[in-house]
Amino acid sequence: LCQRDTTKLAKRLDELPTLYAEVTECLVPRRAGWGEIVSTKGAAGPRSPLDEDVLDTVNLARAAEVMHLWRVDVQRVRWPRHGAPPQAGLDADCRWLGMELEWIAANYPAAGDLAGEVRTLEVQARFIVGDPPPRAKEIGQCIAVTDDQGAVCGATLTHTAGQSSITCRKCRTVYRSEQDLLLLLHYQPVTA
Repeated sequence: LCQRDTTKLAKRLDELPTLYAEVTECLVPRRAGWGEIVSTKGAAGPRSPLDEDVLDTVNLARAAEVMHLWRVDVQRVRWPRHGAPPQAGLDADCRWLGMELEWIAANYPAAGDLAGEVRTLEVQARFIVGDPPPRAKEIGQCIAVTDDQGAVCGATLTHTAGQSSITCRKCRTVYRSEQDLLLLLHYQPVTA
């Protein structure tokens, strides 16, 4: 994992237990107002006291199991002679993985898969609690000159709320200062 991905993974591991505690609160379905007809999706009988759609897709037990399996695998690779760790819960497993993150990023063969699965768990939980991660917005094209012939990079630049700078994914040029951003705006190609 690169430094940026490692930092993102550390943040996600830190926030995951709190996020899944919020998911637990979303298991109680919203109540209908007076006079509203409540559909039961074709099933007869009373409504379940739990929102089964949430329970089926995203829940604390599933997240805890997934993170524990990752902890078991990391420990197996790092210390092959140790036995599997006991079940400890989502908080403890996320904290343990966070403490081992430096080794994971540098040595663990499945570090990318771990980061991807943690991101998936986060996105699913944020969807349920109504707090989706911010989306990147296209802001223009990179204006960096990439060779001595005057060729311009031209890659699409994106910005996510909260970022302090913009980095081109193709040529790695960083637009940080106000002057950089003004030049970026000034030299954008004219659209038809």
